Amino acid sequence: MHLHILGICGTFMGSLAQLAKAQGHKVTGSDQGIYPPMSDQLEQAGIEVIAGFDPAQLDPAPDYVIVGNAMSRGNPAVEYVLDRGLPYISGPDWMGKYLLADKWVMAVAGTHGKTTTSSMLAWLLEYAGMNPSYLIGGVPENFSTSARLTDSNFFIIEADEYDTAFFDKRSKFVHYHPRTLVMNNLEFDHADIFDDLAAIERQFHHLVRTVPSTGQIIYPRDNEALQRVIAQGCWSEQEYICSDKNQTEGWAVETVLADFSQFNVYHQGQLACEVKWSLNGEHNMYNALAAIIAARHVGIEPKTAAAALAEFQSVKRRMELVGEVGSAGKTVRIYDDFAHHPTAIKLTLAGAKASQQVQGRSGRLIAVLEPRSNTMKLGEHKAKLAASIEDADHTYWLEPEGLSWSLTDAVSNMKNQQIFTTVEALEQQLLLDIKSGDDVVIMSNGSFSGIHRSLLAKLTEKALVQKESELS
Repeated sequence: MHLHILGICGTFMGSLAQLAKAQGHKVTGSDQGIYPPMSDQLEQAGIEVIAGFDPAQLDPAPDYVIVGNAMSRGNPAVEYVLDRGLPYISGPDWMGKYLLADKWVMAVAGTHGKTTTSSMLAWLLEYAGMNPSYLIGGVPENFSTSARLTDSNFFIIEADEYDTAFFDKRSKFVHYHPRTLVMNNLEFDHADIFDDLAAIERQFHHLVRTVPSTGQIIYPRDNEALQRVIAQGCWSEQEYICSDKNQTEGWAVETVLADFSQFNVYHQGQLACEVKWSLNGEHNMYNALAAIIAARHVGIEPKTAAAALAEFQSVKRRMELVGEVGSAGKTVRIYDDFAHHPTAIKLTLAGAKASQQVQGRSGRLIAVLEPRSNTMKLGEHKAKLAASIEDADHTYWLEPEGLSWSLTDAVSNMKNQQIFTTVEALEQQLLLDIKSGDDVVIMSNGSFSGIHRSLLAKLTEKALVQKESELS
């Protein structure tokens, strides 16, 4: 079958393309923004990608047009599909019908932590020899791609609440029908498509309704939004994440090291396993706990899961160490992080600060942020921004074009912060200000004009010049 994908370079659609290719289909596609890493993955998979949406790409007609959720009415390819009556379907609907229908689906939903928790869960099953299929909204460093198809009965999928397509405004995840469902957390986000938190809760309950009675739903018991979701009706087994390790039902954690790189897991008040790993942050500890519980649902004991987590290498763009410059003990470290919601920003920076303290690093924690998500641009999170950066010693902001509110007003009460309107000016100031021993966390859900590697290269060059000057 020939499948043509409109909007193929998005993380989800590009991953779907690779899975469909692995099924044996002929796959082509088109998009406006064609750039790495997805363009590289598609090329390696032998998938032809066409720039733009000229209707000529649909002649001769494919057997099916898969329409990405970034496509809208008025797009020339979309209008051609509708005018000619070509068969079309959304990406999530295709996934549900042709990739997930005969699988034990393990889905991870929530406002934060979906990508990391999905990656952990995939790795736990891989470590246990289950060879799972997966589709994840990022590249897990324990694997080589964002998606793969195997002959395993298990399929792990990042379950996104964003809408499905221009003709289907339900959340993507209602098409997946999981048997194991993790709901990490729930806050208001995606203000461009949801009016309020209640609207998102309604979509989450649509998801809960698809889990069979023999399935399992895993969620934190103290999350009020998820409590309301479950209160609308739940017909499946529930596993609770609790705050007290002594509770006789549910799961809990006990922190061993302040940066959360070592912790103990308790089930029904009894020690289940001890985790020592390379990640930090309270949010990652709870992501790991959810993955441990989900893995247990398919027969992986917590101690095996803990051993697997000791070898977990995180996900690209989730506190990814881009590189470091300087001599041992006094290096400058540059990190790339995807966080773009105030809660995620706060948790990530808190974890980074705690890690500095545990490691005995005396330098500053520098945050560099670009508030570029649709919800950020609409100003829904502006009141929470100042509190989200409290753990940073110095903060540099890039004010993106199209911001409908004043970034200066939103963070005016914070000390040691600067705002720039160009990446070039921001980078120049960083080069002047960064000192030996500093950790620099660059946060954006976009490319940030490649400032991560550009800054690293220029700091390396600066260090080399200084060293040569000292020697001469």
